[in-house]
Amino acid sequence: MTSSVTFRVSPYLVLNSQFRPRCIVQASSSVAGDSTVPSSPELAALNGAPPVEGREKIGPLTGRKGYAVSKDAVGKKKVEKEAKSTVALESLKVLWDDAYGTKSVKDYLDCARDMIRPDGGPPRWFCPVECGHPLNDSPVLLFLPEIDGTGWGLILHHKALGRAFEVRCLHIPVYDVTPFEGLVKFVEKTIKAEYASSPHKPIYLVGDSFGGCLALAVAACNPSIDLVVLLVNPATSFGRSQLQPLFPLLEAMSDNLHFTLPYLISFFVGDPVKIATANIDNMLPPRMALEQLSVNLTSLLPRLSGLADIITKETLLWKLKLLKSAASYTNSRLHAVKAEVLLLASGKDNMLPSRDEAQRLMTSLKNCRGRHFKDNGHALLMEDGISLLSVIKGTHTYRRTKRHDYVLDFLPPSMSEYKLFFNQIAGGFRDVSGSVLFSTLEDGKIVRGLSGVPSEGPVLLVGNHMLMGLEVFSLVEEFLREKNVAVRGVAHPMLFSSRMENLSSEFGLVDWMKAFGAVPVSGSILFKLFSTKSHVLLYPGGAREALHRKGEEYKLFWPEQPEFVRMAARFGATIIPFGAVGEDDMAELVLDYDDFMKIPIVNDYIKDMNRQTPRVREGQSGEVANEQGFLPGILPRMPGRLYYLFGKPIETRGRYESLKDREHANELYLKVKSGVESCIAYLLKKREEDPYRSIFDRAIYRALNSPLHEIPAFEP
Repeated sequence: MTSSVTFRVSPYLVLNSQFRPRCIVQASSSVAGDSTVPSSPELAALNGAPPVEGREKIGPLTGRKGYAVSKDAVGKKKVEKEAKSTVALESLKVLWDDAYGTKSVKDYLDCARDMIRPDGGPPRWFCPVECGHPLNDSPVLLFLPEIDGTGWGLILHHKALGRAFEVRCLHIPVYDVTPFEGLVKFVEKTIKAEYASSPHKPIYLVGDSFGGCLALAVAACNPSIDLVVLLVNPATSFGRSQLQPLFPLLEAMSDNLHFTLPYLISFFVGDPVKIATANIDNMLPPRMALEQLSVNLTSLLPRLSGLADIITKETLLWKLKLLKSAASYTNSRLHAVKAEVLLLASGKDNMLPSRDEAQRLMTSLKNCRGRHFKDNGHALLMEDGISLLSVIKGTHTYRRTKRHDYVLDFLPPSMSEYKLFFNQIAGGFRDVSGSVLFSTLEDGKIVRGLSGVPSEGPVLLVGNHMLMGLEVFSLVEEFLREKNVAVRGVAHPMLFSSRMENLSSEFGLVDWMKAFGAVPVSGSILFKLFSTKSHVLLYPGGAREALHRKGEEYKLFWPEQPEFVRMAARFGATIIPFGAVGEDDMAELVLDYDDFMKIPIVNDYIKDMNRQTPRVREGQSGEVANEQGFLPGILPRMPGRLYYLFGKPIETRGRYESLKDREHANELYLKVKSGVESCIAYLLKKREEDPYRSIFDRAIYRALNSPLHEIPAFEP
């Protein structure tokens, strides 16, 4: 005979009345007194519909004051009411709050302390309440933890991931001794149930170190299921760990000295400064940031003693055996892994040779890409500046169906992404360029700012490329800052080619461009962007303008035939021609394509590279089809200023039928081109009147008066 009992759970797992949980905390105990706990997933406050195997048996329930309540305690009317209250998100707003930077390793240690109390239970799934509601049709993400087994390794990323995924975290109780094969079967049972429920959705497995072995093993055993595996410093290299010589000493360590182990381990886990700065706002003045860093580092010390409870001596010895078994089991099955794999490797991992292991796995696995984080340690997901959702977005790994859709699977940039990229990564260029934007109202008046650009789409921004696309970053930033609009830039397919992937790829500018909305140029993608009323950024001159020759600054290289006019008119898009100038104030082009082609060896390298590069203008005539890729040789100049002017909006609503006529379409096309040329000419003339064109004048004004975007310019 068995009975159902309820447990008091951590306040972090309290069920919210707005959520529909998947499972309950329920134990089965015999009359004889030997208690057992079912092996199915138990501890949960999950943020979606129940798993297949539990949907008929376990209904949604909500406890009060931190308690999880059994099914028998929940009435039918309450179940129906809560089921109706579950509302999935339709979309995310631009610059949404992903809460990244509000949590740190201190929160992990606090949560872990609440989870390590012995409960005699088996491994189970849980979802922190802060994950919230995901978007409609979001895929499931299963987090497979590090050796600690608490399942709180994603604590810095919970809210962000909880908007894009149905997040579940695996918890392996501290005294659990389930063998590795048993853990594989446990996870396998879950993914099979999810696959049976939603066969057209991918299932994400995020494996951190030991969890990476578990994720690969599950993928190897289930090649027919659509899995996306994200590996973070996987422990498949455990046999080559830098700590191997120390393992025999652990067995001989006295129990009286075990309390020192957490402090020793902390030196190997990661960069303590990066870990301590994870929740420090990058906009704080240096003095305040330093004070906060000092407080964070000091507060970590007393919490480290909690690691001795998470990983006792007996537990540690068992975990080391488990790691050895996991690495051996997984490495023998790598050939069977057919899943899509994204591998994140740290360059300063003092516990595992993660950098070398990444190279091995990328050559061993059939469908594996990687990103290298050269300045980070083993605890990559706990360190500052590494948002897992940003990495997933920037590598175009996020999808809701069998294939990634550049438009429908796009997640708009969050506020933390905006701050990180434009304040830190691209902040230096922004300060140097001092970009100023103007726009034209309906009556033809030119004003500073973007008030002349419609806030509602579809809108097509058509302009000129400066050298190497220098103008893109400031343009995207200003639309986000002033209009809260994510501009979808149409870029060359080369940036999205698999040839860009290599063993040393870092998460860099190209990935950030993708995260902020860049898409490869194609008619079908442009069609989808207009149909979703997006703001689209198009450069008809493409690579030929961005990689122009000497003396070709501000010269347009457009196709002879109108390419975008009819498509814009089909959706009634507003076309806005714009011009950008200032590259000649930033750098001097000293070696162009013609110069490089005169240099032996370099000549052959460029030809070979271009033979393998996808062509956008294949079969077309004119100079625009001469899109030869190369890296120009430039010399920086004393920085001037970048200027932008958005011309008078051109409406296409109601003109689709008339623009089917080739002559009418060409007339509008030439009007747009002429508008771009007029904007360029206007800016080249007016910038001579700008008293703050020099970086020195801007620096003085900024120090004494106002923020960068408020520094005056010429009067329009």
